[in-house]
Amino acid sequence: MSGSLHKGDELGQVLVQVQNDLVQLKKRLGRTAVSQQRETLDIQTLDAAIARTENCIKRRAEEYLKAVNKQVLILPIIEDLENNTRKIAKWHPPLETIPDIPLQKYLAAGVSPGEKHKAAFTMRLLYNPAHPKNRELMQQKYGIHLPDLQKKSGPTVGAQKVVTSPGVGSLAVVPAGLRSSNLQPPPPLCEEDMKAGASVSSHSLSTHLGLTEKSLPPTAADLSLVRPLVKTKVALLQHREDSSNAMIGVYERVRKQQKDVIQSKDFTQAHGIPHSERSSAWTTVTPPPSAASDSKPPQGTARLSPLNAQCVPALPPTPVGKHCFSVVEGRIDPHAVDFSAFKEHYCLHWGSLMETLWQLERLMRQFAVPLARVCGERLMALERSGVLDWGSGSVEHLLSVLENREEVWELMRQPGQRYKGEGGRQAAAVRIQTCWRRHQTRSAYLWQQRRKWAAGTIAISWLLHAQAGRVRKSLQATRLRQLENYRSSAESLAANWTHLCTSRRTIIHIPSLGYSEQRRRSLRNFDILQNTQMGRLCDIRDENVEVIYVCPVRLGEDLLHYYTQLLGLQGAADTSCAKRFTILTPEAYQHFPDHNMCVSTLLKYSPHTLHRIKNLIQGKKAYLISGVPHIDDLAVAEELGVPMLGPEPAVAQLYGTKSGARRIFTSAGVSVPPGHGDIYTLQQLYECLAQLMSDHLEVQRWLFKMDGEVGSRGIAYCDVSHLSFRPWALQEYHRHGPQLWRMAWAKEPVLMKFLEAVPSLLASYGKPFNTSCYPTWTCFLEHFLKEGGVIEAYPPSDSVTCLTVDLLVEPEGEVRMLSCGDQLHGPEALEVAGFTVPQSSVCPNTLYSICMCVGQACLQRRILGHLSLELVTFLKPGTLEQQVWAVDLDIGYSDQLAMTQLMLLMTGGALDCRRGCLEVPPPVRANKTTARQRALPKAPPPVTTRFAVMSSRLLHTNLSMVHYNVVFQMCKAQGIGYDVKERRGSVFALHDSVDRSRISMITISPDLQGALLTFARNLSVIHQEISAPNMQGESNFKNLIKSIEEVVGVTVQNAAKDHEEEERSE
Repeated sequence: MSGSLHKGDELGQVLVQVQNDLVQLKKRLGRTAVSQQRETLDIQTLDAAIARTENCIKRRAEEYLKAVNKQVLILPIIEDLENNTRKIAKWHPPLETIPDIPLQKYLAAGVSPGEKHKAAFTMRLLYNPAHPKNRELMQQKYGIHLPDLQKKSGPTVGAQKVVTSPGVGSLAVVPAGLRSSNLQPPPPLCEEDMKAGASVSSHSLSTHLGLTEKSLPPTAADLSLVRPLVKTKVALLQHREDSSNAMIGVYERVRKQQKDVIQSKDFTQAHGIPHSERSSAWTTVTPPPSAASDSKPPQGTARLSPLNAQCVPALPPTPVGKHCFSVVEGRIDPHAVDFSAFKEHYCLHWGSLMETLWQLERLMRQFAVPLARVCGERLMALERSGVLDWGSGSVEHLLSVLENREEVWELMRQPGQRYKGEGGRQAAAVRIQTCWRRHQTRSAYLWQQRRKWAAGTIAISWLLHAQAGRVRKSLQATRLRQLENYRSSAESLAANWTHLCTSRRTIIHIPSLGYSEQRRRSLRNFDILQNTQMGRLCDIRDENVEVIYVCPVRLGEDLLHYYTQLLGLQGAADTSCAKRFTILTPEAYQHFPDHNMCVSTLLKYSPHTLHRIKNLIQGKKAYLISGVPHIDDLAVAEELGVPMLGPEPAVAQLYGTKSGARRIFTSAGVSVPPGHGDIYTLQQLYECLAQLMSDHLEVQRWLFKMDGEVGSRGIAYCDVSHLSFRPWALQEYHRHGPQLWRMAWAKEPVLMKFLEAVPSLLASYGKPFNTSCYPTWTCFLEHFLKEGGVIEAYPPSDSVTCLTVDLLVEPEGEVRMLSCGDQLHGPEALEVAGFTVPQSSVCPNTLYSICMCVGQACLQRRILGHLSLELVTFLKPGTLEQQVWAVDLDIGYSDQLAMTQLMLLMTGGALDCRRGCLEVPPPVRANKTTARQRALPKAPPPVTTRFAVMSSRLLHTNLSMVHYNVVFQMCKAQGIGYDVKERRGSVFALHDSVDRSRISMITISPDLQGALLTFARNLSVIHQEISAPNMQGESNFKNLIKSIEEVVGVTVQNAAKDHEEEERSE
């Protein structure tokens, strides 16, 4: 609906403009005669045509106005017209401004009929303004450029009623058509301008009357859409010339004002505010009152041609609401017509409106708003709503009564606009003072808050420090108490050890690996590594022993059933052995699944398991055997109230390192490899290595062992054969001889040469053995210097054998050898993959003497319990004399000892380490004895020997995809098993029920070669059964098979040599 009204308003403006142009054309052509080629222009005919066109347009305009306003046009009231009218002088424009229009041939006399018909057709098109060719013909024939009704775009006309009464506003205000912005105030007018404006208004009224008398619709200046509140009388008319000259000054002032308003327009356009948003939603656009007036331009020349579409001035918006008035520069003109009408209409409510108007004026003055249009109806509605009572109205409420509130709001939002208005300097000063005071107060507050926060932080830190100190003291007191209890119980254990070993007792096995937290977190499957000592259960082979085994993982029913059946196979001698062992799992393992805690720590935080152990050992003699000592072992022993067979954790930590073991070996007087311990700096490393290389030129490889690491994880090596000057150093050694080479002056040149070459040698040729933990030499060296370590010589021989001996340092001071075996190595030369028991590489007496010396040295340092001694043996180059070096000492229960216990349980024999043999009872025969044989005295049963190959570190990832019962079925089908009667075969130890990728295996045979071959065959069969060509999995089976083949080859060679020597001796 609004769109149709806008289009109608635009059409009305066009009709009015065309009407005005036709009137002007009639005036100009009525006094002009053009002659060309002796032909006269028929002015009367043209005048009649224009008159008919005017009448047609008049009727259309009247119909349009009736349809829009739904009322009949009413002429203004004219009183005493005859007395007040004066004759208006005719206006004669200069002839030089009239365009030179050539005479048309069809208007001349004596034209042909075809030309007359063409001229008549042309006139019909001229009479029809709606025809598409009308505008083009008017421009071609008469030079008149009519506006384009289809393309012209301009402001729309509001939907108010159109009346014919002239709406002449206050003469102190410039007409709206000459304003460039609704927000800028009109320029002030002096008295001369007001008089001139009055004459112009009188002239407009006379023109309106003249057009009405001629039956023409009024001009655009007369079509005002605002009905005046008071009927106006006809003003005194003046001569047109005077009014034209008087308006020149007005136009000049208006143009100056328009130049000042350009910045305001540019600001609105720069912010992208469209015209529809700049105009109020309650206003519409009407034609300016003076858009079609006949006033002269400032130059005094008249325009003959009508204004085109680009020259039509923009129509200012007019508010739709009634009783609107203006607030100019924060002031309301009390004598203005619109304000007087508003005051008269709301005179009964004027008392309540005065306060609101005063607030609105003050707001406009404070923000220096040049012009604000107030809608009286909205103001009255807002007053009646009560939101403005007692001055409680907000700025939003006051701005809601403005017609141009968007423009006013945009102006008020500009930074610093408040300080441009009334009281701006004072407001700015108050604002500056407020900000400064706020800044000072805020700074003081923040400073106080920082001090308060600092005081709180210090107080909390002190409280935490005090609390931590109290906790630390409490822990120290607790640990000191636990240590005292350990020492007192150790003395009691030492005093009663002999009696305890022969009486009924309960052994609590805790296979705990008490490594440092960093070391435990770096180990994969740490819980399974702790459970590789399931052979501890085999202590029940002694009828007086009951075993409580604390398992770090939850065992399934299949494993419990397997160990129950396995431990009952000791030759049917004791059928109650299955009732003398208990497997418990601490409940804390569920709460710490990924923390890699040792078993002692898990048991410490498992009260239910501790309570059950207490119930099991109640009233019985018991003691505790741990693994690698840990501080929580003392807490568990104190909680259970039993002694612990093992050293103090601090002592074990001191001597359980590579440097500590070297100190024990040195004090024991056993042979150790050339080297140096307790190295913590890089310069010390370079100097010690250079000194060792110059002292022992025969050593070709040097080992670097980290103190805190286990196995081959913390070992690196470097070969000195890469040095180019090593032959020269050997020549110097042979030149001086072994005796003089001990002198410092003899080897000083070689020492300096080695000292210069060591840094580059290590950087280029230093390599770690286990690259999964330390991939590069730089990484290894960083950890080596942080934890400390030793430098040792690798045996200068191609054939090196390593062996492990398990010792027990009893509390009463006796040292016993529990197990001894030669090592089987994996892909790396120093990685232990298995053992052959008993050992056969060192003379038993020599081995026994070394073990006794080491045991006594440990006893002197209060190192009790189980120890694992590692030795290397080789033939010395040149003399072929056998050398035995002690290279490492592990404090704790070892995997080899656990597997040895399982072997002894299955064979029912005894391992004599001093003689180096495993003796087992003879096989049980089913032959019937005769009476004569029974009458003879019983001879001692013959004794047979056995050899065993064992490994607790077998890994194959494909085992996790097969259940244990399936594996046993496959082994049974391939002939893998254990013969109880013959005491030979294969035995498995299982570690967990979930992962199932790691197992332990023992093969027992009458000879070493048979045990090795059986072990290798078992590995090969199991690998083939559980692996496919495209799914080999991760395994160490193949490497161990290769190592066994090498040992078998050496064994065959040794057997051949022994046979040759026997033949020679015979």
